[in-house]
Amino acid sequence: MRVAGLGFRRGTVDFAAALAAAGPVDALATAAEKAQELAAALPGHRVLGVDVAGVATPTQSARVLALKGTGSVAEAAALMAAGRGARLVRAREVIGGVALAVAEGEGE
Repeated sequence: MRVAGLGFRRGTVDFAAALAAAGPVDALATAAEKAQELAAALPGHRVLGVDVAGVATPTQSARVLALKGTGSVAEAAALMAAGRGARLVRAREVIGGVALAVAEGEGE
């Protein structure tokens, strides 16, 4: 399963550039508390909300670590949603104000 993890500030409405950069994915993932907002902004996409706290990520943002308990919401969400054996195929990158990471794994 190929998943695009997205980190964003509340009220973000333009995800087009980040989605285009992600390429074909099976699902989008973000922190559980923002999943409903993402789903509303992107109808027709499969959106998964996951618990990102405690997930180790290559990117380490002190601010995000303090707020969310992980170094990168985008990387953590992608890894958790992609399932067993997940690995990042695209590390966190900020595109148009949206943090994007892509992971592949053995998820459904």
